[in-house]
Amino acid sequence: MRSSHKFLSIAALLTGSAFLFLSEKSADDHEDEAITLPAIAEDKPDIASITDTNQKKQTFFDYLRPGIAIENARIEKERRRLLGIKLALDEQSLTSEQQATAKRLGKLYSLEPSQVNYDWVNAMLERVDVLPEALVLTQAANESAWGTSRFANEANNYFGQWCYTKGCGLVPLKRSEGMSHEVAKFSSPQQSIHGYFMNVNRNRAYQELRDIRAGIRDRGENLLSETAALELTNGLLRYSERGEAYVKDLQAMIRHNDKFWTTQ
Repeated sequence: MRSSHKFLSIAALLTGSAFLFLSEKSADDHEDEAITLPAIAEDKPDIASITDTNQKKQTFFDYLRPGIAIENARIEKERRRLLGIKLALDEQSLTSEQQATAKRLGKLYSLEPSQVNYDWVNAMLERVDVLPEALVLTQAANESAWGTSRFANEANNYFGQWCYTKGCGLVPLKRSEGMSHEVAKFSSPQQSIHGYFMNVNRNRAYQELRDIRAGIRDRGENLLSETAALELTNGLLRYSERGEAYVKDLQAMIRHNDKFWTTQ
């Protein structure tokens, strides 16, 4: 576990049905959008009982993969709203609904606007962006021992997120003397994935990752590719006390498991 994993409170995403509907209607939409995506299965697979390595990996990745698609779809929708606000600034036609959207998104991403202007929108677009499944799934595998860890099974925590309020999670069995953190407990695997996305997208510890990602986007390259995942790992030096060794482990895992990624 690592100290940069400060858990920020988030609203739980509802799972447990066959599909999750992401739908929001607002006056700043050009049309009513509805995204229907498969949700994470309600029952966790018994990964520890699988003896075949490839089957174990495939089962783990397939279990969490829908949750990543849901998060990226949500983020793409938020980006469209931000780009709509940017266009409205160009046309000097910013509506009250768009201002309300800006305030809501700013609060969500810890960047509330004192004024909705180009600088704020551009700063938000660096935070509100997608993450490749190869990166997210690799970190989940690394942090949760392929979904077999105590924290994954008892707390739905696949990414090692910490929290700092007594009773907020599970106390690590080997917590150092004088430390007060707990390992955050989530209501569902989807909430854990959402917490990871929000952590990476707004925590100052991962500004370097966001800078790298902005560069990839500026070059017109695929942000969801394995190549992007490898590059983005360089922005995770502060995710673990192991620093560069941790990053190298992630890179090796991404390369070794490349046959499992749906976007190369």
